[in-house]
Amino acid sequence: MNRIVVLLCLLLAACAQQPSNDDDLYQQLGGEPGLSRIVEGMLLRVAGDPRIFEHFRDVDIQRVRDKLVEQLCAEAGGPCVYSGDSMEESHKGLALTPSDFNALVENLQASMTAEAVPIPTQNRLLARLAPMRSEIIDQ
Repeated sequence: MNRIVVLLCLLLAACAQQPSNDDDLYQQLGGEPGLSRIVEGMLLRVAGDPRIFEHFRDVDIQRVRDKLVEQLCAEAGGPCVYSGDSMEESHKGLALTPSDFNALVENLQASMTAEAVPIPTQNRLLARLAPMRSEIIDQ
């Protein structure tokens, strides 16, 4: 079922628009406090996910957390400006697979569900993030 949701999100990405100046999605995600909880929940899930935890073993997890919150905030139409490296640069040399990407998305979805983010809101965020897939896989 999760794979169907991921596939649906990727298909929706073809129709996704650039992040808008409208902060409706940002507000629906709980603003910066909500995004912080979502990212922290996702990273906790990743730490226990045997499919992908190795990819996070030697990273500065606080920086990853901060940049993810910043990036999600910007993508959701919030007041943040993403100041991290490009997706290509961040993932260069990691040789991440579609399965790795899907595992991360599943952890993000689980975290949003735990924060009671409605499925349509989850799908709106995932549609905005999905175009990054090609910038992350096989870099």
